[in-house]
Amino acid sequence: MARIQEAWRRERPDLDVAPQGVIGRLHRLAAHLTGELVALYARHGLGEGEFDVLATLRRAGAPYERAPGELAEHTMVTTGAMTKRIDRLVAAGLVERRAAERDGRRRIVALTPEGVRVIDTAFTEHMANERRLVEQLSTEDRVALEAILTRWLRFHEES
Repeated sequence: MARIQEAWRRERPDLDVAPQGVIGRLHRLAAHLTGELVALYARHGLGEGEFDVLATLRRAGAPYERAPGELAEHTMVTTGAMTKRIDRLVAAGLVERRAAERDGRRRIVALTPEGVRVIDTAFTEHMANERRLVEQLSTEDRVALEAILTRWLRFHEES
């Protein structure tokens, strides 16, 4: 990254290329971290989207169910993308679609017992993996970085 910035400084001294140092490094780091996370999900037969759906259902609490629209909202994907994820999870026997108990016209998606087992195992390993990844930083750096990223993300999400 430093070599790229230096080359741009030489070629375009009229531009401040300092932001490249932050954005470029964040982009490269995100790619490395995503690779580490996706590899763990794959060991459980899951893609990133499927893991996200199972985790959303599990953290909803018993009976581990939500309407498809709620799942889409909680995972920030379109309803079409959510339908595809749910279809794959139904085929794998990890979730089921059924009528809501109080309103038979309303459909819900619920974890199956196998889905609970898979997400509990995968999430336990996921937390160990994330801990391994952030332990490369000191406690002070982790706290500071989380605060900085929270503020920066809030700015972009409220814009």
